[in-house]
Amino acid sequence: MNQSQYTAHDIQSRLMALRDDTQRDHLMRFFKTGKGQYGEGDRFLGLKVPQTRAIVKEVRLRVALEEIERMLYSEWHEVRLCALLLLVEEMKANTPKKNDSPHTLGIKEERRRDIATFYLRHARQANNWDLVDLSCGYILGVYIRLSASEDHGILYRLAQSTNLWEQRIAIVSTLELIRNGIYHPTIRIADMLIGHPHDLIHKAVGWMLREIGKRDRAILLDYLTRNSTRLPRTALRYAIEHLHEPQRQYWLKK
Repeated sequence: MNQSQYTAHDIQSRLMALRDDTQRDHLMRFFKTGKGQYGEGDRFLGLKVPQTRAIVKEVRLRVALEEIERMLYSEWHEVRLCALLLLVEEMKANTPKKNDSPHTLGIKEERRRDIATFYLRHARQANNWDLVDLSCGYILGVYIRLSASEDHGILYRLAQSTNLWEQRIAIVSTLELIRNGIYHPTIRIADMLIGHPHDLIHKAVGWMLREIGKRDRAILLDYLTRNSTRLPRTALRYAIEHLHEPQRQYWLKK
């Protein structure tokens, strides 16, 4: 099949066929879809992530961006997740390989830019924490790491957004950078979000600080020395999870 042969309708029909109302009710509670909660109004089919991934595996690289865009604006959470995972597959396919020719590398670079631009344009459709966490690092994080300019400004602008999901994208996208020994964007964004009121941001900031600490304990401890009394309690707990208990107690009491 060529890339245009799977439509948004085709894929949504496959997902709808797996609908599970019992699982749906559990997911709606888990992802806080009640009135006034962060996922208010989100609708679920009741699929487990491996079921969605199985469909992604079947259709990957055979869905045009226009069809992915239609999926991103679906009322169904799992359809939006499927769209985001298809973008992840597109980015994977356009990651440089050792035997790529200069011509192929150029084509892949342009395609990565198109995918990242598309993701940013529709970022607010990743409107729950799982949609953010399963996509942003593998799309935006990879794009920034591989770009010649390493434009971390993209992430700083997202951190300054008034949209909760764009702000979470900003910090969680740095996981890809952390894994490649690039820590300063995470530290800067953690500073930008340190006073954020939402628990989902506190958890994400603490998670990224913990990931830095696993690789460079000194950077984490320096950050805690400067900011432990300003960090929200949840962020602090996440950041120090991997420390030995006496160290954890020291920072919690501090």
